Amino acid sequence: NQLSEREGLEKVYERNGEEVKMNLEANGYRLPTESEWEYAARGGENYIYSGSNNVDEVAWYGENSGNKTHPVCEKKANGYGLCDMSGNVWEWCWDWYGKYDTSKSIDPQGRMFGSSRVSRGGSLSDRVGYCRVAHRRSLYPSFRNGYLGVRFLRIQKKK
Repeated sequence: NQLSEREGLEKVYERNGEEVKMNLEANGYRLPTESEWEYAARGGENYIYSGSNNVDEVAWYGENSGNKTHPVCEKKANGYGLCDMSGNVWEWCWDWYGKYDTSKSIDPQGRMFGSSRVSRGGSLSDRVGYCRVAHRRSLYPSFRNGYLGVRFLRIQKKK
């Protein structure tokens, strides 16, 4: 919300005590939903990792990172020009962790409540399998460490 306000955009999040609601119609910055994250990570391509079937082309992970984060875009970008969606740091998603609603295959919505949130992408300390685009992880919202980050998105409304 602070970044959105600084740029004169609508706030996305409304907080009432511990409860936080997201307004998907607002034009400010926000966390992606899990399905938005996966769509972006796939980059319009059909690879195991974001941008390649060769993990070393696109990801910093346990075997090649030197156990440190790396500057963005030292590795190959995916088909949408996005870098580091596999490896480097896990990325928070808005959705609560749970099973997908398999009856809806386009833009499935995550659970509306829960105790842990989804993170995606794998990190500099993980085995290669965690860097797969399809891999998901469950973390408590209060969890913090150096292997976890955010990737904000902003939907521009059509005029």
